[in-house]
Amino acid sequence: MTETTPLDAAHAAMEAAPDDDAARLRFYERLGDNELFLLLTEEAQGDALSPEVFEVADGQFVLAFDRESRLALFTGQPAPYAALSGRILSQMLAGQGVGMGLNLDVAPSSILIPADALAWLSETLRHAPDEITSRISEISVPSGLPEAVISALDTKLATASGYAQAAYLVGVVYENGARGHLLGFVGARPATQTALAKAAGEALTFSGNEAGSIDVAFFDEADRITAKLDRFGLRFDLPKPPEPEVVGNIAPGSDPDKPPILR
Repeated sequence: MTETTPLDAAHAAMEAAPDDDAARLRFYERLGDNELFLLLTEEAQGDALSPEVFEVADGQFVLAFDRESRLALFTGQPAPYAALSGRILSQMLAGQGVGMGLNLDVAPSSILIPADALAWLSETLRHAPDEITSRISEISVPSGLPEAVISALDTKLATASGYAQAAYLVGVVYENGARGHLLGFVGARPATQTALAKAAGEALTFSGNEAGSIDVAFFDEADRITAKLDRFGLRFDLPKPPEPEVVGNIAPGSDPDKPPILR
């Protein structure tokens, strides 16, 4: 039986409802989160990549696939490729005037994504949350958030393997009287906190809930407030990281501070 991937499912939902902005946003969110296999002209040279670029009537496109087997099916023979996230690939291509051919001719999610759509995705994913300091005076059960936001958070946090022990969504009242919602992460390592804050913001953005907002905070398991989060909050368990593998080199794009270079 042919596998239906997350991108297949998101693409099908988008195609079934062409006027539904939320469905289109979810597809682009899955594209940014997914690991993609970029077809190259030659093996990667360190961080320098030389992608195959195809020119059609709609412009120039690189080819990427969400499974290695789909890339192999397309080429019909061994071919060099680089594995990197859709987030990194969109950043690499932004401003280059080059689009992406996704799963062309080998999957239900076959689609040409134009250069301006990739530029929008890159800009959206680059957005960093504002940092503020507020003291919480009251915690309560969360209420009033659309189900689409809850689902988006659940899906997004499922990709944050090993980033924190858990997250709790609660209602809050601050000392200044302001009310809102807070996503509290417990046991997050300092190095992952910025990524988790961005992930929460992206979940809200791609859920289509433009008017709402969710604050993010980080707590240790021993903090007194953690017991209240557990009592009142909607809990999200983050996946545990896989066992480390011994590898000979690092895949291009795996270091966010040193993205691959297109040649």
